[in-house]
Amino acid sequence: MKVLMRLMCKRFCVFVLLMLPWLVKGQTAFVFGKITDERGNPVELANVAVLGSFEGVSSMADGRFECQVPADKEFTLAFTFVGYRPHQQRLTLSKNQRYQLDVILQISSTTLPGLEVRDNRIKSTSLTRLNPRQAMLLPTVGGGIEDLIKTLPGVSSNNELSSQYTVRGGNFDENLVYVNDIEIYRPFLIRSGQQEGLSFLNSSLVSSIQFSAGGFAAEYGDKLSSVLDITYKRPVETAGSLSLSLLGTDIHVEGRSGKNFSYLFGARYKTTSYVLNALETKGAYQPNFTDVQALLTWELDPKWELSALGYYSRNKYKLVPESRQTDFGTIQEAYRLNIYFDGQEVDQYRTGMGAITLTHHPSNNVELKLIGSAFSTVESETYDVQGQYWIGKLETSLGSEQFGNVVQAQGVGTFIEHARNYFDAGVFNLEHKGTRVKGASVLKWGARYQLQLIDDRIHEWEMIDSAGYSLPVVPEVPGSSDPSRPDFTISQVVKAHNTLNISNFNAFVQDSWTFYNSKEGEYVLTAGLRANYWGYGNELLFSPRASLAYKPNWKKKMVFRLATGVYNQAPFYRELRMFDGSLYADGHSQKSSQVVLGSDLSFTAWNRPFVFTSEFYYKYLDNLVPYEVDNVRIRYYADQQARGYATGLDLKVNGEFVKGIESWLSMSVMKTMEDVKGDFYDIYVDSNGKRVFNTEETIDTVRIYPGMIPRPSDQRVNFSMFFQDYVPGYPTFRVHLKLLFGTSLPFGPPNTQRSQQTLRMPAYRRVDIGFSKQLIGEQTSLKPGSPLRHIKNMWVSLEVFNLLQINNTISYIWVKDIENRQYAVPNYLTPRQLNLKLVAEF
Repeated sequence: MKVLMRLMCKRFCVFVLLMLPWLVKGQTAFVFGKITDERGNPVELANVAVLGSFEGVSSMADGRFECQVPADKEFTLAFTFVGYRPHQQRLTLSKNQRYQLDVILQISSTTLPGLEVRDNRIKSTSLTRLNPRQAMLLPTVGGGIEDLIKTLPGVSSNNELSSQYTVRGGNFDENLVYVNDIEIYRPFLIRSGQQEGLSFLNSSLVSSIQFSAGGFAAEYGDKLSSVLDITYKRPVETAGSLSLSLLGTDIHVEGRSGKNFSYLFGARYKTTSYVLNALETKGAYQPNFTDVQALLTWELDPKWELSALGYYSRNKYKLVPESRQTDFGTIQEAYRLNIYFDGQEVDQYRTGMGAITLTHHPSNNVELKLIGSAFSTVESETYDVQGQYWIGKLETSLGSEQFGNVVQAQGVGTFIEHARNYFDAGVFNLEHKGTRVKGASVLKWGARYQLQLIDDRIHEWEMIDSAGYSLPVVPEVPGSSDPSRPDFTISQVVKAHNTLNISNFNAFVQDSWTFYNSKEGEYVLTAGLRANYWGYGNELLFSPRASLAYKPNWKKKMVFRLATGVYNQAPFYRELRMFDGSLYADGHSQKSSQVVLGSDLSFTAWNRPFVFTSEFYYKYLDNLVPYEVDNVRIRYYADQQARGYATGLDLKVNGEFVKGIESWLSMSVMKTMEDVKGDFYDIYVDSNGKRVFNTEETIDTVRIYPGMIPRPSDQRVNFSMFFQDYVPGYPTFRVHLKLLFGTSLPFGPPNTQRSQQTLRMPAYRRVDIGFSKQLIGEQTSLKPGSPLRHIKNMWVSLEVFNLLQINNTISYIWVKDIENRQYAVPNYLTPRQLNLKLVAEF
């Protein structure tokens, strides 16, 4: 281990020395200042950009901005924000000059409070920038930023109860999430969306959202699929918000104390019993989810800043099931499953995180950070549930008096499920990050030490019985003098106690250069290298990454991007645990080699701005750990390896489909396959070479090697829409619509090889719509003595979930009759429901 650490450090230092001579001195200057409205209030997230250039910045919560501009030539700096008149300023600055420019934006006559229109693509990278305000307006059961991410190209989700999503053929464990440069982790034991509760991200506290579906730079970590980079607000004045709905409440407060201290506080309570009571499984649902967050910042002096981020959540889910009735099958052959339950399930997830960041600016162009963070999760999953089930065949003839009724019993039985699972984990990080801007070069570097402590105690089993027979039952010969007496067995037995102590180290260095040629256009080149040492497997890996953005000097505003790189993901813990609970000792990091080719076309239609974005990608996947998905639970075949690929095309059109407000359409076509190394299965054939299932007719055995099979996330087509509208002449009456469509996903029976899990569940189709009325806005006149005079913005919304009343399938329950025939009974998601929400900002 020591030899590998020394080798890694030497290579890292050599790479840094090789990169430094490439620093380029470009002809640039800097403009900084503050953007306010006519009342002197800061304007947050205003767009600042040089006309004709594809780089831009957004103003911070206090209205401040700083951007890089060309030197020694005249240029026009544009300031735009929906609801305000555009402002332009012509300037000519000398090389390295810093120029202060304070701008006052005037309110236009077509104000739509709280909404923003902007080109939300960071042109030189694969990152997409989103407006956090849109997450608050989105009609959704889960609520939050993740549901906004699900409407982007390359992202798919088939569960409205969960905040999890997959990206370009990956799974839930392959997505990076950062808040203020701190990596965020999700609970381990969660099996279904209804258990999940609140995610870490609180949309009321967010000032910036950036998302990449692949091809991201070396500054981001070691996951295979995506990165979500969140920045919390920097308060400049006392403010807050309160949200009340049938699904819970959300409150946040922010402000400053003196000149050097700011605070940001948020608390949420969520209960989904109203939603869960509409599911097919009837019973007493008692979900109770609560969290609190705080961000405290001290500006010690102009060059030093100290911030502390704290988080605690308590998610408790209790269910006492009573009964369930589900109809399934086809029009020609339909069945009904009735289950009567006894027992209960109680799950608890207590999560905490603390982080301290010390930031130093030794000069105007250098930023140094030292970050220490600790994450802890204490989880328990306990249940004893007995289900007595009855399967009946339905009459499907329309002319029959018994149409829709059970006319034939197919089987009766009982299943018992038991679990006592406890999982404790701690992740401790000490990290340094740095940034230096010099001319046209932006150099970034970082290094992190991580310690993972895991204590996992798992004990679960399942027993299935049909009409008094423990399944599978061995057929008896009537009158036999020696009838079979099979042992009483239980299935899916998992019992283990695992503890791990893993030390990891990773580092990166990255540089970006901007080149401008008046004839050819503008180029942005980014190159970097990551090094990752994984202590459990004593594995040292390097990940080179590079990207190039080019904006030609054409009349059409186009940007072309090419990104390529290697992405290595070391197992955390889940990838090491086998189905019987034991740990696989010879684990390896999964690897993805990616190429992404993209473009942005800015155009005008109906005299309104639009952007058409396209990205083609190919990912070669190696050292994959095969897995299966049940609802949101992922179980890995830890002792197996696979190779595979994912390829596809992502398309997005965003702009003002309705004047003054932004909407977008996304479409993705994707295929992902894998070949499990060394897998095979045998089939029995008769004398004619036909496959038979009765061993008495068997003549020969044929071995089958499956080859490439669809991965569990192989969803070939996805279409999504986020659309906003308002009543003409009455912009305070608005409509917000979210549409998701995804084609079928693979699945298969339990306790089978991956090659047998290639059945397809129905497509996911869902439409959520919200109708809102703004009650108080910036231009609302209130009397001095009014109790509402401190409210800046208030609106009420009526949301309709699952507008089209479509029964979407999330997973299957498998039941058997006495002949050991299996029936896949779909588990449906939520039906159509209403939600009423009131939001006030002060």
